[in-house]
Amino acid sequence: MNFIKKTSPFYTLILLYLVVSIISRIVLLFHPITQSGFTGLELIKIFFLGTLSDALVFAVASAFLWVYLLFLSDTKFNKPYGYLIFGCLVALLLYVSFFNTILNEYGGSLPEIGISFIALKTILFGLLLFLPKYRYNIRLALFSFTIFLFVLLIVQNAISEYFFWNEFGVRYNFIAVDYLVYTNEVIGNIMQSYPVVPIFGSLFVVTAAITYYIVKRSKNYLDNLPTFIEKMKLIGVYALLVALAFVGIPKLASSENSQNIFTNELQANGLYKFYVAFTNSELDYFKFYKTLPEQHAEQVLAAHNPIGISPLASVPELHKNVVLITIESLSADFMQAYGNDKNITPFLDSLATKSMLFTNLYAVGNRTVRGLEAVTLCLPPTPGESVVKRKDNKNKFTTGSVFAQKGYTVKYLYGGDAFFDNMEDFFGGNNYGIIDKKTLQPNETSFANVWGVCDEDMAKKAIRVMNEEAKLNKPFFNHWMTVSNHRPFTYPNGKIDIPGDAKSRDGGVKYTDYALRQFFMQAKKQSWYTNTVFVILSDHCASSSGKTELPLDKYRIPAMIFSPELVAPTQVNQLMSQIDVMPTLFALLHFSFNSKFYGQNVLAENYKPRALIATYQNLGLIKDNVLTILSPKQAVKQLALTPRFNEKLGANFQLNFDQELLKKPRVDLINETISYYQTASARLKNKSYNNN
Repeated sequence: MNFIKKTSPFYTLILLYLVVSIISRIVLLFHPITQSGFTGLELIKIFFLGTLSDALVFAVASAFLWVYLLFLSDTKFNKPYGYLIFGCLVALLLYVSFFNTILNEYGGSLPEIGISFIALKTILFGLLLFLPKYRYNIRLALFSFTIFLFVLLIVQNAISEYFFWNEFGVRYNFIAVDYLVYTNEVIGNIMQSYPVVPIFGSLFVVTAAITYYIVKRSKNYLDNLPTFIEKMKLIGVYALLVALAFVGIPKLASSENSQNIFTNELQANGLYKFYVAFTNSELDYFKFYKTLPEQHAEQVLAAHNPIGISPLASVPELHKNVVLITIESLSADFMQAYGNDKNITPFLDSLATKSMLFTNLYAVGNRTVRGLEAVTLCLPPTPGESVVKRKDNKNKFTTGSVFAQKGYTVKYLYGGDAFFDNMEDFFGGNNYGIIDKKTLQPNETSFANVWGVCDEDMAKKAIRVMNEEAKLNKPFFNHWMTVSNHRPFTYPNGKIDIPGDAKSRDGGVKYTDYALRQFFMQAKKQSWYTNTVFVILSDHCASSSGKTELPLDKYRIPAMIFSPELVAPTQVNQLMSQIDVMPTLFALLHFSFNSKFYGQNVLAENYKPRALIATYQNLGLIKDNVLTILSPKQAVKQLALTPRFNEKLGANFQLNFDQELLKKPRVDLINETISYYQTASARLKNKSYNNN
């Protein structure tokens, strides 16, 4: 057996995959978002270990190619085997077409997909069986198509990884898994954000050219198909490769341990990262993270972050209307106070001077669902997916349930389809009324993109909803999530000085700011306005990529409470977390209730400044100029934070910090960090955070 000849389709494709992967790494290395330098050792890890990881991943990913090649045979078309096989295929096609099968049990489009696949297989087998003179040509066409698909997937994956890096500065992660689920929004986003026709046209041409070259080099496999014995030997070789891959891939992934997060991401294989994210959507804190004895963890938490509010019988509650506005992807550095000189948030800049402005506030995460979780549950971000996305996400103790206790009507307003990111299931399951794109009439929509109606349309809808609520003679709590500051950053033309079809992030920010101005202009004309408190903050920053696991400047967000009747213009400079905003509001309203919130009233004399920030794996606590990070495998890291002072900014608006490993561990801060995340995970697990 000529081994090279018998493996030519495999080795030509793996060479292509490795070449594409190396080129991809070089492109990402020099991408503007990769704000880092690299040592010689880091470059060796990126390219040598990264390429080795790619080779092993391809060995596993090529399983379908091996199965296809090994099933190529002329023997099965000999009499009577060919006719028996064809008869079985016809019988199977008739069965799935006219009888109830397991495919029907699953419903959806699965039966049609199954029938189409079996029909195609039957037709192709019949052609190969009954047209032996054309068998080689038919097989060559099918072989070429198979190679084309593999080439397409390889090239398409490289392009997808580029765009994912362009958006997030990392390889595939939880977000990519979400994108696989919400294909309508994602495909629509791509269609509206990028020049799809030129990109995919070029992709098709390049794929066709590469396919032609590979088929020309490897079609000799079809000239003399392997015998049964040769196939058994090939299976043995492939099984050895796969066994090596199953051992080697995790070991290489564990070597992605550089202090420079970009080094780790560039070394990693995107497909394996996707697999890990897909299989670990929920991480068991008690299995993967450092813990304390349960009672000790509760004691530490009680000492630093007491939970529960004593009744304030001597102070009357203020049942004012509350409008909570979470703004999509509004980084602190978009605002003038944090150094932005582009004038893209003129309304918010003005409103900040009239509000209680929280100058030192950090988002808990880098996804919308994390921001929604933070202001709704006021709970630390537990590892894995946000509670919003989990199955056990209903009947929780929420800000909405507190307002409901006080006789408020409670609603969630979203310009898109609330099905996205499981928002409808979460808010509906926690007794919020939902106003989303589906509830708008055609005459209420002037502009929409894949994410939903523009913020201006939703602002008008919100006014109409609040006017109806005001007629009920009950206070209302409305949570409005904006959408326009999101790629593709399209919005109506003629509203701001940046065209809506420019697809500019600055334009997206400025248009949302414009829409908020329109909302407040209309709100001022309504009877309920003077009796309303407005809470405005971002859900997360525009970008989460950075040189470190938890780059602080990528978590800093603006937040303010505006109510001329309740709060005087002031700045609150305490270090605080996104989970503290609503408990602080409840204190301003003198609400009396038994709280389960981890969030604190930052205006209280006994408040101890701290902030919680996290990714889906790394869990952080900022306190005493130290960032403590808990990671899977019981890992703990502590970094000393030194402000990188910018003379153009005020002392309370500094964004950037140098992070250096702490020489002597702060055990007290490690224990405090553990207490937050361990107890929060336990409360969710044992359902003690439910609303009962």
